[in-house]
Amino acid sequence: MNLDKLFKMQKVLRDRINYNEPDRFNKLVLALLVELGECANEWRGFKFWSVNQVPHTSAVRVPAMMDEDKVFYNPLLEEYVDGLHFVLELGIELDYKNPLYIPIGIYPKETTDYFIELYYKISELNILQMFHKEEKIVKDSYQEIFDMYLHLGHKLGFTWEQIEQAYMDKNAVNHQRQEDGY
Repeated sequence: MNLDKLFKMQKVLRDRINYNEPDRFNKLVLALLVELGECANEWRGFKFWSVNQVPHTSAVRVPAMMDEDKVFYNPLLEEYVDGLHFVLELGIELDYKNPLYIPIGIYPKETTDYFIELYYKISELNILQMFHKEEKIVKDSYQEIFDMYLHLGHKLGFTWEQIEQAYMDKNAVNHQRQEDGY
């Protein structure tokens, strides 16, 4: 996955949206938390009360009479990538240069732990940004979120290629939405 390319694509979308109000960072944090929750909802693994705990990885986007004419998508991947847009956006907001991600071979945490820890770390980043002016601490906090979010993608079973392609597809949709006045 070419992270530099994804950051550049996100910057183009950010510049196109051109929202620069003082509440921007808070709104980005909340948007990421919402998308993380939507991703967890599609994962379903925490729903011990439900008979259906299988992740939603296939749904019909465009129904059709004939099966071969239906257009399918992966709701779990789509929600994950929606969150990735905001992870990248926060990095741009913090003027984070050259994100370093070192993939590890094993992912020792349970998937539920990744979601919970990300909620905590994202909220912590917001507090650090508001009250702690030491840039290194804020950027270190972002780096943890960045790494953990990418680890979550692998824990959910996605390849780098799937994530990158889904990001590019959704980025194109987001540009079209801007064109359409979404």
